Amino acid sequence: MTALHQSRDVASGVADRLRLYAQPQRLMILSFLLGGEQSVGAIDAATGVGQPALSQQLAELRHAGLLTSRRAARQVYYRLANASVESCVRAIETLFIEAPKQTATNAPARSRAIAPVASPRPTDHAGAASFAQILR
Repeated sequence: MTALHQSRDVASGVADRLRLYAQPQRLMILSFLLGGEQSVGAIDAATGVGQPALSQQLAELRHAGLLTSRRAARQVYYRLANASVESCVRAIETLFIEAPKQTATNAPARSRAIAPVASPRPTDHAGAASFAQILR
């Protein structure tokens, strides 16, 4: 395995992959699908993404190989493509979402979330750039 600092091509490929996850609607869809295969209607109801954005994001995720789909009559069902995608989404949730800390004394929960790093450049765009900045 090549370390990111050893290959610009490898680093570029990883950055491209991270950009797929660095979009709120896509993250919501992927997180919901951690629970297993779901119909488009169920995804819409759970995420509130709505049409046509939902169709666009599902198509992009499927095209990128993060989702697979199947058709049953008039329904289309989506699921995460593989264990690697599931691991990545779970890692994102673990790293960036507040989770209560369990204690034996039932003390108040403390946050495990990583606070986003303030942008040193006011021209940074939302999305992939913000996500990549947090990872620095």
